[in-house]
Amino acid sequence: MMIEKERTTKETEIRLRLELYGSGKTQIDTGVGFFDHMLDAFARHALLDLELSCKGDLHIDDHHTVEDVGIVLGQALGEAIYPVRGMERFGNAVVVMDEAAVECDIDLSNRAYLVYDLPVAGKVGSFDTELAEEFFRALVFNLPITCHIVAQRGRNRHHMLEAAFKALAVALRRATAPNERIGIPSTKGVL
Repeated sequence: MMIEKERTTKETEIRLRLELYGSGKTQIDTGVGFFDHMLDAFARHALLDLELSCKGDLHIDDHHTVEDVGIVLGQALGEAIYPVRGMERFGNAVVVMDEAAVECDIDLSNRAYLVYDLPVAGKVGSFDTELAEEFFRALVFNLPITCHIVAQRGRNRHHMLEAAFKALAVALRRATAPNERIGIPSTKGVL
């Protein structure tokens, strides 16, 4: 099922099309090169089909673009996932990139909670690394899911951030894996 979302504010204009069970095809243009690279890696490893464009106030900085894309992508994923039925619900992955290893554990809990322990500071190209946490928070709280992203080791900021995006992607792919034997994966009977 293709999900389409649009969001226009004074800071950003976003258009998104998403297929949860896709093949990893992407067409992404946010105007922030490193962020586009991370979103492409995320979609490819989650096996989402993602078309995304964002025109943001980049003359100010990248913050509004990164955060607002997280909001819209989270909302679209939420529409595709909930109500959870016949899915694994829990997913985790450790992704390594050279010296870096980052773990992501998620629960399709329909409750927003983020643990973010990725000690990166500075820039990757022109991208402020602190914006990655803003993206993950916006995504998690608008989806909503419980998500822990924790660095096991690493020094290279590019490797650590890319491992985080890929780890979330693989954990999401595993959590949304169809499993009809499960039904509603909750002792409460609802998520």
